[in-house]
Amino acid sequence: MSLDFPLPQGRAAGGKPLRIAVLSHLHHPISSPFQGGLEMHTSLMADELASRGHDVTLFAKAGSVSGGRVVEVLPETFEFRRGLAPAQMQRQQQSLDAALGSAVAAVRAGAFHVVVNNSLSLLPYLELADVPMLTILHTPPLPWIVDAVEDGRAPLSPLHRFVSVSARNATGWSPHLPDLHVIHNGIRLADWPAGTGRRTGTVVWAGRVTPEKGLHIAIDAARMAGMELHFAGPISDAKYFERTVAPHLGRGVQHVGHLDHRELAAFLGSGEVFIASPVWSEPFGLTALEAMACGTPVAALPLGAMPEIIDADGGRLAEGLGADALAAAVTDARGLDRERVRKSAARFSASAMVDSYEEQMRSLPQPDGLSDSGHPDAVLVP
Repeated sequence: MSLDFPLPQGRAAGGKPLRIAVLSHLHHPISSPFQGGLEMHTSLMADELASRGHDVTLFAKAGSVSGGRVVEVLPETFEFRRGLAPAQMQRQQQSLDAALGSAVAAVRAGAFHVVVNNSLSLLPYLELADVPMLTILHTPPLPWIVDAVEDGRAPLSPLHRFVSVSARNATGWSPHLPDLHVIHNGIRLADWPAGTGRRTGTVVWAGRVTPEKGLHIAIDAARMAGMELHFAGPISDAKYFERTVAPHLGRGVQHVGHLDHRELAAFLGSGEVFIASPVWSEPFGLTALEAMACGTPVAALPLGAMPEIIDADGGRLAEGLGADALAAAVTDARGLDRERVRKSAARFSASAMVDSYEEQMRSLPQPDGLSDSGHPDAVLVP
């Protein structure tokens, strides 16, 4: 596949346009229906930056869709799989590394002002040390990155900056990454209209069906609260689904499938309550925010960033980590005013998120010669 592409000209409101390369996580295409919050975030961010007049190039798996330019570095036929034999896992990782390596090579040849790194890979730290880069931390600390930073294999570049999607997620990274900033994820409120088809007595759940998302606890909590549970999302862990979830199907539990954006909005708005049931330190939790935007109050386990997202208007945090505590939160959340729930979600806007990203990108130092005018200050706000 060819990685040659032109860089179009444009003007961004509020400052000179930036030539921005976005490195995506390559496991899945950046397209609806999204496999998870990372894919959703990458799509929204790239589209928002492009809409502001920036020259955005998204390096991604084939099948990705963007308001910017898409450069496909991995074929659509590649299927990321979990639980493979070690030799198969190694071959799979080699394919991913080679694809990202081709993206990094194109970035180096493309005279971009800045790279936005959503890749979860060590490679950009190593190969783009002399290129301005904003890395967005969507996960708890990744050992292959932390170890390389700590042992000096990946010394931190003065041209690189790091932001975490939540204050809770930042606590794990901050001992390893200096001057770490927090920029919460955001959504376009208009993309998540207030629900009009609420089903009384139904709680909804959405996300990847994997053990750490805690669907099994949500099922138990809904049953304790005397409500049905409908859930949406891809079955990312087939063994977990078959052993732990499938036995409950048909007894007040229904899987509605993996929904595209419009279908998901209608689904989230149909619930009397949305359950967020992470059993790990959830770095953010976009589906909880999306449900709130649809006017559906959230009942959540108090892990990860849930306390940062859910205030008294938007939902209820469980007072413990068990299904009984979550069931009590579901009961308390049922009476919340749905208009106030929606207003609570408006605190996290895509516009504010990208404003903050732009501020970070424009303040990054530029190496000599990497600008339209030949001056390193060409990307600064005039």
